[in-house]
Amino acid sequence: MFKLVEKRGLWFTISLIVTLPAILFMIYFGVTTGQVLPLSIDYTGGTVWEIRFATPVETAPVRDVFAAAGYNDTSVFTVGADGTVQIKLKPIDGTQKEVFKQTLTDQFGPFEELSYRSLGPSVGGEVSQAALVAVLVASGLILLYIAWAFRQVSHPFRYGITAVIALIHDVLVTLTFICIMYFLVGWEVDTLTLTAILTVLGFSMSDTVVVFDRIRENLRRYKGESFATIANRSLLETMSRSIATQITAFLVLVAILVLGGATLRQFVASLIVGFASGVFSSLFNATPLLVAWEEGSLLPRKSNNAGAGSGRVVSA
Repeated sequence: MFKLVEKRGLWFTISLIVTLPAILFMIYFGVTTGQVLPLSIDYTGGTVWEIRFATPVETAPVRDVFAAAGYNDTSVFTVGADGTVQIKLKPIDGTQKEVFKQTLTDQFGPFEELSYRSLGPSVGGEVSQAALVAVLVASGLILLYIAWAFRQVSHPFRYGITAVIALIHDVLVTLTFICIMYFLVGWEVDTLTLTAILTVLGFSMSDTVVVFDRIRENLRRYKGESFATIANRSLLETMSRSIATQITAFLVLVAILVLGGATLRQFVASLIVGFASGVFSSLFNATPLLVAWEEGSLLPRKSNNAGAGSGRVVSA
């Protein structure tokens, strides 16, 4: 039998490699800008203006129009290949918008306004606070639910805590992807990113609960085996189910990514990365971490009988 939990040092190393960039980026971004992440105007307040020129234009000259008027932190990105650009800048009023509209028309020709939305900084701050509270509350409720659902197993809170740690791993992996794309194409954390993260949490938790539930069943069935052996057996028994479920979701998401247009690209790509991380964390983080906690060692023990009887089911 392939011993997955005995290779937990490898799994934990891989997790560290893919989550460390997000932590380092948040430290760097916090020191240089005062924000932990590159937040969109959904959280900071500002204006997003999406327009389509008759002929494609370079983003730098468009940005210079706004920089010349004192909006030096304006970001301009190309959206697709049809001359559409997205402009993000500080809040402007109707008069300022008309001035910019006339200037852009004079320099680059007529354009079509696709969307325009403005959000004040106070509203953005409220959204940021609500987003943080939503993630914290979701994590807390998940921990309590897991602990209650596995109350007949010794140390039920260990199941809940390791599951939440796996979820934190998935959030960091998703943020690592967003941070990389920020440098490449200017992606920012917006409300759809929060939606993607919460969706990933739910999907990943479903896989983790399936594995933990199989561990609970096998603890009753194989009372003479060590906890590490039972956990490994449970992983192998549920792995095909987890992978098949994720592949089905991936096929749908890839179709949306290819055919859904530019507005959904960041959201769907974040889901794909988060779901892939969820499969990994459910199989190779949550359960190996639980075994390490039960055995009292992050590295596997040499004896296969180590920790025999750990995590036993408490009789009712």
